[in-house]
Amino acid sequence: MRKKLIAANWKMHLVPGEARALIAALMADLGRETFTDREVLVAPAAILIPEVKDALKQSPIMLGAQNMFYEEKGAFTGEISPTMLAAYGVTHVIIGHSERRHIFGESDEMIGLKVRAALDHRMTPIMCVGETQEEHDSGRALEVVLRQMEGGLGSLSSDEAGGIVMAYEPVWAIGTGRTATPEQAESIHGAIRGAFNERFGHSPAQIVRILYGGSVNADNVDSLLSRPDIDGALVGGASLKADSFARIVRARTAK
Repeated sequence: MRKKLIAANWKMHLVPGEARALIAALMADLGRETFTDREVLVAPAAILIPEVKDALKQSPIMLGAQNMFYEEKGAFTGEISPTMLAAYGVTHVIIGHSERRHIFGESDEMIGLKVRAALDHRMTPIMCVGETQEEHDSGRALEVVLRQMEGGLGSLSSDEAGGIVMAYEPVWAIGTGRTATPEQAESIHGAIRGAFNERFGHSPAQIVRILYGGSVNADNVDSLLSRPDIDGALVGGASLKADSFARIVRARTAK
């Protein structure tokens, strides 16, 4: 059985004191409890990573990053390298988030280079895919998702593929309050798993975790995670409050 992964994407929010307070409140709410069937991850802004790493001491919560560049070093002003993240104990990196694609113009090719770099530096990429409102309305959601998936994963071997995390986040549902229905999300998740099976084989397809992201909150998380191909959540705004994120962490899931 695949462990669920509940990942907080703090985006461009919080300053050090606020980040520490949020981690303290979250740890107090969860009571340092450990889960056998799920993992929990927080991904702060890069400048907050040292602060959050310190705040997470003795906690089972893992430390992630929201982005990285694919080169180890060089004249890339403003970028963060995989070696920098690894030095702070970062275990997971969100790659290809829709905001990186649509605001910052990241291509499928660039995202593929970042996925490759994360794996080469022993970090788990959380590779995001998802369609815009126009693509959704024109019936091209699956076409877009599979194209993004192929562009990002093209360099992977079958042995590597099972070790990544996928995240389906329909762009039209991010920060809008709209959420794909559990049936819509499960349909896309199932197609992603099917494409994994065709590209990498049965075993990686059964191992890979596919998260849902897009206005996940305490009210809808149970219905989403009850679906067999939804292996967790990538949570934005609802992760900025300890009580709502702790409730999401405790989501009821399919047996």
